[in-house]
Amino acid sequence: MEGQTLGSRGLSEKPAATSPGLSSLGAVFILLKSALGAGLLNFPWAFHKAGGVAPAFLVELVSLVFLISGLVILAYAASVSGQATYQGVVGGLCGPAIGKLCEACFIINLLMISVAFLRVIGDQLEKLCDFLLSSAPPALQPWYTDQRFTLPLLSVLVILPLSTPKEISFQKYTSILGTLAACYLALVIMVQYYLGPQGLVREPHPEPSPSSWTSVFSVFPTICFGFQCHEAAVSIYCSMRNQSLSHWALVSVLSLLGCCLVYSLTGLYGFLTFRTDVSADILMSYPGNDGVIIVARVLFAVSIVTVYPIVLFLGRSVMQDFWRRSCCQVCVPRALADPSGLGVRMSLTVLWVAMTLAMALLLPDLSEIIGIIGGISSFFIFIFPGLCLICAISTEPIGPRFKCCLEVWGVVSVLVGTFIFGQSTVAAVLELF
Repeated sequence: MEGQTLGSRGLSEKPAATSPGLSSLGAVFILLKSALGAGLLNFPWAFHKAGGVAPAFLVELVSLVFLISGLVILAYAASVSGQATYQGVVGGLCGPAIGKLCEACFIINLLMISVAFLRVIGDQLEKLCDFLLSSAPPALQPWYTDQRFTLPLLSVLVILPLSTPKEISFQKYTSILGTLAACYLALVIMVQYYLGPQGLVREPHPEPSPSSWTSVFSVFPTICFGFQCHEAAVSIYCSMRNQSLSHWALVSVLSLLGCCLVYSLTGLYGFLTFRTDVSADILMSYPGNDGVIIVARVLFAVSIVTVYPIVLFLGRSVMQDFWRRSCCQVCVPRALADPSGLGVRMSLTVLWVAMTLAMALLLPDLSEIIGIIGGISSFFIFIFPGLCLICAISTEPIGPRFKCCLEVWGVVSVLVGTFIFGQSTVAAVLELF
């Protein structure tokens, strides 16, 4: 870390981004869609696991403070370091050792998220085929309804073309569609609460309460899995036309408040509809022959399809950094030395899609390791932003009192993230075994 260079930067200086041109509205939608993923299905179950509406809302509001501060810290760290990727910011400020750890966590987390997304898409396609061919016995279903055919076909025809663009700003168009699809799911769950799902007999349930303080903390991984947009924050910020820190703070607040509204409504009404009988996947609690639910399944699959390319873009950036460093050590043609070139970019994209597709088709049900994904996400939401804040302010001309407050907040973020990672990982491993 070059202290003299970093120390001469101001708080609002822009990082050296490549061809910034993303509008504020586009940034809001991409950030919003990065967070509105498969975690939407788990929030009603998280409300039940937390012990009711009040504890769940309390955990969500506390998390929201750290989530927004983490996004602002990452933008500030990008301004100080001059880097345009998450792993570049962490490596530039915290040193190469922490940077390597960040890259490892980054690639593992994004791979697991991509696999989970493909499994969710495959499950929705399977339910859709069952509905369309409900007259055929399960043993006589046509071969083309199998996930092993439908999921690779969708990956080649839809997901792969959406994942090839060079810049993340292209995703603003698909993010609008994906956000509307996620909002439709929340609307359906709200309407179904008042109309009543088919065949549901409402029985009086006592007001639940947390069984212990650990049950309340156990929903943090679900919230981290749901709100994880921090991996994309630096790339989105560096693609914006207006890169002032205050403007980015407004974008972050609007995005996460919108995301919080959708998640809260889904969790609240899904939990109130089924209470203790709610499934970990809220759509599995509804009858499979309900036309409205079938449409919700299709649109939610569309929503996941639109967020998968964002995750792939971030994972590909780590692979491109590794490719760039490897090419510097050996003599290769100039066309291959540029990882953003069409040939290298397409090869890495195809490799990512093929690898995650194979894992999604071969691995067992991934619902048990959502806690592990949420635990790893705590690194990107709490730990790495806290470390970046501590390292960044050490080189900035800041007043001692304000600097002390920022250092305390950085330490708190690291400690909270460490606690969530340890608690969620231990709980997930115990559940697996």
